[in-house]
Amino acid sequence: MQKVKAKIDFTEGKIFFKLLRFILPIVATNLLQMFYNAADMMVVSLSSEANAVGAIGTTGSFIHLILNIFIGFSVGANIVVAREIGSKNKEKTQKAVHTSLFMAGLFGLLGMTIGLCVSRPVLHAMGGEGKLLTLAVKYTDIYFLGVPFLALTNFLIAIFRAKGDAKTPLVVLTSTGVLNVGLNLFFVLVMDMSVEGVALATSIANAASFVVLLLKLRKDQDYTTFSFRRLKMDKAAFFDIFSNGAPAGIQGALFSLSNVLIQSSIVTVNNNVCPPTQYDVAPIVNGSAAAANIEGFVYTAMNAVYQGAITATSQNMGAKKISRIKKIMYCCFVLVTAIGVLTSGVALLFRKPLLGLYGVKDGGAGSIAAIAMQAATLRLEYICIPYFLCGIMDICTGVLRGMGKSVTSMLISLIGACLLRIIWLWTVFPSSQTLQTIFISYSVTWIITALTAFIMIQVLLKRALSREKEEMQTAAYAVNRE
Repeated sequence: MQKVKAKIDFTEGKIFFKLLRFILPIVATNLLQMFYNAADMMVVSLSSEANAVGAIGTTGSFIHLILNIFIGFSVGANIVVAREIGSKNKEKTQKAVHTSLFMAGLFGLLGMTIGLCVSRPVLHAMGGEGKLLTLAVKYTDIYFLGVPFLALTNFLIAIFRAKGDAKTPLVVLTSTGVLNVGLNLFFVLVMDMSVEGVALATSIANAASFVVLLLKLRKDQDYTTFSFRRLKMDKAAFFDIFSNGAPAGIQGALFSLSNVLIQSSIVTVNNNVCPPTQYDVAPIVNGSAAAANIEGFVYTAMNAVYQGAITATSQNMGAKKISRIKKIMYCCFVLVTAIGVLTSGVALLFRKPLLGLYGVKDGGAGSIAAIAMQAATLRLEYICIPYFLCGIMDICTGVLRGMGKSVTSMLISLIGACLLRIIWLWTVFPSSQTLQTIFISYSVTWIITALTAFIMIQVLLKRALSREKEEMQTAAYAVNRE
């Protein structure tokens, strides 16, 4: 029987160090993916466009709104492939792998089409005007042309992680990350391009990642080996992946929707302080965008633990080892808190030189530069200090997904984080239109969502363990009678 190569088996042995060994390459991989966008903003700040950084920053929540609808299904691929590997079912694993990639291509094309059609009206509705809107639309149009490759890359990464191989995506994305930075510098500094140059560089790097990862999956001789002949939609695998991935996609999309409203609120604050009719630059938008990109590195580092929680929980669900799930969750709490506190501390300690990479620097009192720096610093303080709470929230929702409770996870997240955040923006913000009012909504909703999800996990584990005990007693009784 063939075995899954480079796999970390979470169904046996001690959990903590296996999780640590699994998530460290994912931390590096996630940071490299985050660096794609960061490199865009850093390099574009060297162009002649004053609003280039702010333009890319305003597109982030909208782009993720579209991507999460379709690429969120890669979570379903991770869950299903990991579960089938845990149950040692090669045929079902093969069907899940090939169906996942078929879905990735289809959803990538749909995401590209929708993004190209709605980018201008959505960005305008978010408050974009004049040069800022023109640059933002130009960036998104080129970015969405590369979305099919981005979707395929994310599904391939999910497959590799499902079998415990977090190193291959790291190696591949390291190489394509270097390619991305090189192309950014070439298009901006040599070809004198701006936002369109960095968007093109990102799309090319995503295409290269897809090609290399697919070739590697073809070469691997194990349960997940890819073959073009088997690339088709298996109905059972499709609905399995869809049912596990749809809640994650919907949740991610609605999270992004709340972020779209937050970004719109930030634009409102900016327009109140620096009206577009009087200022050519949007300093609060630029400062917040730079800070959001830095905090993104913290989030992606913590998100690696979330990925580990899903994979480890799914494998143990497939192996019917329910009692190990609580240990997995607590180990993940320790890891995500440590990573969150460490990376947030670095971001806050070195905020000035880091913000300087995005063109946000100190200036005289009341100057455009000072306003941008104040906005960026305020965001980092309000988000990064309690950011580990967001990590704990994600672990709880990830464990629920790994247990097959994707809909429950989605509903808790939507009500606790998205809905409450939207209500906050509609009720509290209008009476106090400040950045502090916007940013404090994050930590309030993280705490509520984490507590709700944690209680639900305890209830579900208690029920599952009780059923498991009853089944063992029934089986023992049957054996004794024989």
